Amino acid sequence: MVGIVAEILRNSIFESRELQRQTMNELDTSAFESLFREAFEKCFGFPFKESISETESKLFYNRIFEGTGLVVGWKSLKNYSTFIAGGPLIKSENPSIATLDTLSRYVTGAPYSSETERKEKESHYPYWFSYKEKIHRSLKKQPVPVKFGTRRQVIMVSVFFLIVAITVFIRSHYKPGALLFVENFHHLSDSSLREHEWFVQSPDTVFWNRRDEKKDQLTLFTIRGDNWPNTHEKIGVRNLLLRRITKDCFEAEVHMAGFLPTENWQQAGILLLEDTNFTGKGIRLSVAFNDFFGGYNKPKEIIIQAITSFGKNYGEPEEIAHQPLAFTDSIRVHPDLAKNLASSSLKIEKDGKKFRFLYAGGSVSNPAFKEVVTHEFDMRPNYIGLFAMKGFVDSAASIPVHFTFFRIKENDCD
Repeated sequence: MVGIVAEILRNSIFESRELQRQTMNELDTSAFESLFREAFEKCFGFPFKESISETESKLFYNRIFEGTGLVVGWKSLKNYSTFIAGGPLIKSENPSIATLDTLSRYVTGAPYSSETERKEKESHYPYWFSYKEKIHRSLKKQPVPVKFGTRRQVIMVSVFFLIVAITVFIRSHYKPGALLFVENFHHLSDSSLREHEWFVQSPDTVFWNRRDEKKDQLTLFTIRGDNWPNTHEKIGVRNLLLRRITKDCFEAEVHMAGFLPTENWQQAGILLLEDTNFTGKGIRLSVAFNDFFGGYNKPKEIIIQAITSFGKNYGEPEEIAHQPLAFTDSIRVHPDLAKNLASSSLKIEKDGKKFRFLYAGGSVSNPAFKEVVTHEFDMRPNYIGLFAMKGFVDSAASIPVHFTFFRIKENDCD
């Protein structure tokens, strides 16, 4: 009997030591997974759940570069997401210390740098080792106790604590009722759009049929139409792609590639509407061309414009933002300036009556957003739409606008 007890004791101690050794071997991996999840949430604004697409990987890459001055390849980021998300075909990943240090710099908001500067002054990669030490210390505060029992008991206890950890994570990272929708425009058939809960209003038979002429992009054209009240014209926006908004608070963003308006009133962006016939309140955020200055002689400009409207029969809209991005005369003299508009992204955040409008643009795809204006407006949008238009103008050309990405995250207001 004593021999049997001694044997059980030896086995239990051996299993416990093996478990501790395995945990120690996986400490760096645990720190890397934690770091990647933090970096992902900082970039996208919501917790990591599944492997990311090529478009999302490129967005992730550019925001890391904008924030740190250092590069982590988008393909590597995509592979890391697949590794951490898990699945039937998991390929082991072993990121370099330089990559881990770059991610640590992004998460902690370290000063902007460059590869040359880091190699000269911080080749010991202090941000990664500091982050890893923090993770290791937090794990040491919860030591694995020695268990005197069978392997089945060890597994059951491990599963129990895993369930508790997952429950705590979900409760701390997800708001009740949060809805997330991401559109990469891979499939643009009528059935695919309906499946993704889009619907098109006032389709133009010529230009709407060209919506998929560029792979993985929604192509709209700046054709005649407007939602600006006009007593001489029927209000309406052709090929307006809409979807419903079900929550009162949300954040939405859209990315466009290579849009360079050159004539009045060519523009494209986001519409928020109370209804689909333009009788209720509305908000418009767009990249637009402008050469109207009330008789004054000023350079023609490409602007970020935000307007609010109380709807039909309620007077003129209010322009709440008019921010120049470029001047067409300057682009004509220095064509390279057009590269600053190679990518344009618009974002609207709604919290109660407060609307925050942001813009990102540059020669690389999807740089960091910067605030344009914050404005209070008593409106609960029921629809969000993507549009391209040129107002009620016949002379301006109908040029293409390529939408590459759309995301909306809806929440119940606090």
